[in-house]
Amino acid sequence: MGMPNLFRGLSGIPVGLALLLQAGCSDLLTSTPDSGDQLDSPLEGLSATERAAFVRGDEEFARRFSPATGLGPIFNDVSCAACHSADGRGRPGNALSRIGTPDEDMLRSWGGPQIQNRAIPGALAEVVPAGVHVSVRLPPPVFAAGLIEAIPEATIIANADPDDLDGDGISGRVNWVVPPPWVPGTEPGAGPEPRVGRFGRKAQTTSILQQTVEAYLQDMGITTDFLPDENRNPLAGHAHDAADRIGDPEVPAGTVFAVVNYLRLLAPPAPGGPTAARALGEQLFAATGCAACHVPQLQTGPHPIGALAHQGVTLYSDLLLHDMGDALADHRPDGDADGREWRTTPLWGLRMIRAYLNGDAFLLHDGRARTIEEAILLHGGEAQRSRDLFAGLSPADRAALLDFVGSR
Repeated sequence: MGMPNLFRGLSGIPVGLALLLQAGCSDLLTSTPDSGDQLDSPLEGLSATERAAFVRGDEEFARRFSPATGLGPIFNDVSCAACHSADGRGRPGNALSRIGTPDEDMLRSWGGPQIQNRAIPGALAEVVPAGVHVSVRLPPPVFAAGLIEAIPEATIIANADPDDLDGDGISGRVNWVVPPPWVPGTEPGAGPEPRVGRFGRKAQTTSILQQTVEAYLQDMGITTDFLPDENRNPLAGHAHDAADRIGDPEVPAGTVFAVVNYLRLLAPPAPGGPTAARALGEQLFAATGCAACHVPQLQTGPHPIGALAHQGVTLYSDLLLHDMGDALADHRPDGDADGREWRTTPLWGLRMIRAYLNGDAFLLHDGRARTIEEAILLHGGEAQRSRDLFAGLSPADRAALLDFVGSR
């Protein structure tokens, strides 16, 4: 899907069909969807150099690793694209399990916080220790990460109200995160001091680079110039050393930055067109208080990439942490976030979710909700009042609000 995928696909077209295309018979094929109906399109207004970087990064994002190219020794999946369906949301089959304890010594003895449930031949996959609580997390969408990264910290901080000084029951707060020292100071979100977390289910990551490097290592078992040491299952002894014969680091910094550039240059999908029902739904979205956390639009600041500079970002999130109540608590801290807090999930792309998940929808951090209505009714904590106002709407008004949210 999208131009980069089209480039890859053309090389496999049979000669006869290629001749038909050259002869002007392209109407025999299904037409390519508009870019706004895809999750893997580049931003509008990119330069030729930026588009070339996008294409290269797209190829690396789709690259499937094997034991011969560095996969493992323990891992969760074989490529970036395998987890993020068409650059959108994941499904329960590729969910990640994170051990729900802040005890660092215990985590080290189990092999770290993330359970790598697959292994290359000769290695030993990890299993959840008996009696240990885990937090199941679906891979989030990766489109428009660059727009999120380009929102100034001051813009995010301005929406925070940790002590609920305005008395509206909403006390969103920043997850202040100290970036790892291997993130270069030239990258957004880097530095020795705490920075605003904005990526991840609990806003526990400050930069696209950190998110990418840790996904290479934790999800695929691929070492890089940034994190050159393999993950190993402590219960496997030296078996991993014999199984994994590829020298470390397995991927150079240039490849990592290619993927970072791809994620940085991805466009968000377009929302659905306006209708009378959606206009009403938008009013109800604000009236029930949903927009207090799912802020419709934030603004980017100055940026060396023109397509990312001074743009309205209609993500429907404040990127802050909120207490979501007992029903959604995972009892696992991340950075400054506690076990009841989650970053407000952006709503953009909901219009496309079923198209890229074989007609299914998996919502909330663990995919337990299969409809938008079910997801709303599971809200608690700071969102309890909005949840109750939604539940009290007439069937027609509730349908209008759901139609609006589902059209984002």
